Amino acid sequence: MAGATGEIPRAALEERGDGRPLLLLHGWGVSSELFTPILDALQAGRRLIVPDLPGFGATAEPDTPWSVHDYAAWCIALLDRLGIGTCDLIGHSNGGRIGIVMAAEFPGRIERMVLAGSAGIRPGRTLRSAARVRSYKALRVVERSAALPAALRNAARRRADQRGSADYRAASGVMRGTLVRIVNEDLRSLLPNLHLPVLLIWGDRDTETPLADGELMERLIPDAGLVVFEGAGHYAYLEQAARFCTIVEVFLRADVAEPPP
Repeated sequence: MAGATGEIPRAALEERGDGRPLLLLHGWGVSSELFTPILDALQAGRRLIVPDLPGFGATAEPDTPWSVHDYAAWCIALLDRLGIGTCDLIGHSNGGRIGIVMAAEFPGRIERMVLAGSAGIRPGRTLRSAARVRSYKALRVVERSAALPAALRNAARRRADQRGSADYRAASGVMRGTLVRIVNEDLRSLLPNLHLPVLLIWGDRDTETPLADGELMERLIPDAGLVVFEGAGHYAYLEQAARFCTIVEVFLRADVAEPPP
């Protein structure tokens, strides 16, 4: 597993049902519990595999900061341990980011993929955001400088922590490093290499992963279709759960060649 050292975290995992395997990957800062409202509707005829990703829920953190490629390899190792050669996948937000890497780097392991408000497109920097990054880095330099008074270093640390995102402030040291590695990688170069049917589901009020990201993914992925949930935000799959499950159910049927309109 590239970049990962030490013991690989053992998955805290929910499995239910029998039939075609379906792997569900949650987003950053949450756990597999957020899939609970849709599991019953998706279970018929399927074996659901719903893990807590390393560092979330009941699965331990990795020993060192991981990249999205490490998470993808961990998921493939989980499938191998469960004796699953191929599966379908639903990924929300960061779980979608992991799904993209799995499909690109382990072709044939994922047959059909649903990306719901998926991460993976690194936003362009404005002059204001670039200035904030420079200021943040300068504060971290002050924080680490042994030549400066402790009071000044502590003040710099507090100001830098306040400037980080809510996800960054909530994370531990290892997971902060993981978040930095993950969000700084742009996956758009992988999208043309996704040679499988992909259904994109987006809320038009998503402020975490804007609809423009979904539209870009639709253009770059060879076999992709985009369904927009009007009035929904980043958790569109929960806000309109019945609609989500109906569309996904149709898409995941083996005899359906195209995503629903």
